[in-house]
Amino acid sequence: MSSKILIGTAGWSYPHWNGLVYPVSRGNGFHPLELIARHTDTVEINSSFYQALKPELVKLWAKKVARNQNFTFTAKLHQQFTHQRILNDADVAAFKEGLYPLLRTGKLGALLMQFPWSYRFNEENRDFFIRVRRAFHEFPLVAEMRHSSWMAEEAQGVFLDYKVGFCNIDQPAYTRAMPPTALLTSAVGYVRMHGRNPQNSLGAYEAGAPRQRQHDYLYSEAELTEWADRIDRVARFAENTFVIFNNDAAGKSFVNSLQLKEMVGSRRMPAPLELRRKYPVELEHMGPLQAQQWLFPAVA
Repeated sequence: MSSKILIGTAGWSYPHWNGLVYPVSRGNGFHPLELIARHTDTVEINSSFYQALKPELVKLWAKKVARNQNFTFTAKLHQQFTHQRILNDADVAAFKEGLYPLLRTGKLGALLMQFPWSYRFNEENRDFFIRVRRAFHEFPLVAEMRHSSWMAEEAQGVFLDYKVGFCNIDQPAYTRAMPPTALLTSAVGYVRMHGRNPQNSLGAYEAGAPRQRQHDYLYSEAELTEWADRIDRVARFAENTFVIFNNDAAGKSFVNSLQLKEMVGSRRMPAPLELRRKYPVELEHMGPLQAQQWLFPAVA
């Protein structure tokens, strides 16, 4: 497989990862991104979906992952632009300002436009898609479409014409759900793994169904192998291919990230100690339990 495959998780700031992905006892100055960058080569910034980022904070994040020279962030576009469809100059400028520190240093691999299932392919939505692309023309844009109408040839032509990457997704089956794909419409390949928990129907959830434990699913080795083949097809022609796991419950996205990294031949690191204890079968090849001790200074 290509060395340009970067695998990681959607977000990193999860209290339920404490004592599982992150150690219970932490040394002075511990930052979760330092651990993330030891084990993966990317992470998707999900807080940008809810608020514009402060440049100072983004610069700090970049420093925390600097030891991994391959590490590259991706980020989600604010929901104001994709879900509320409010696109004004002031808000666009404010959002861009927060991500410029990563864009200008080559550490932002993609900006993801995540549209809801209700956003179907028609003339009005196509035109708004183009407006968003033009508003964020400096950025390497990728779009996640959850409705299968965007599989139409004309819809794919819009992606190609405006150099927007197509986000290939894995998700539970539901009415007119986007199926698994291996499409590449720009220089950026992108894959998002939402899990297959039937209680996590992305279409039903966005239509207003009661929220379940949305991201509780652990991919099997067979399911990961199936996607590894698709990822390989995308990565053969992409400059960079990002694979993002969005099944964060109980650290499962981190587990699956480590497993897929091993499948594609990336450099292997020992898994966090408590994570190996919880997932001994999935992480049996991730080094001895004591191998993780060097990561953190002792706490007095």
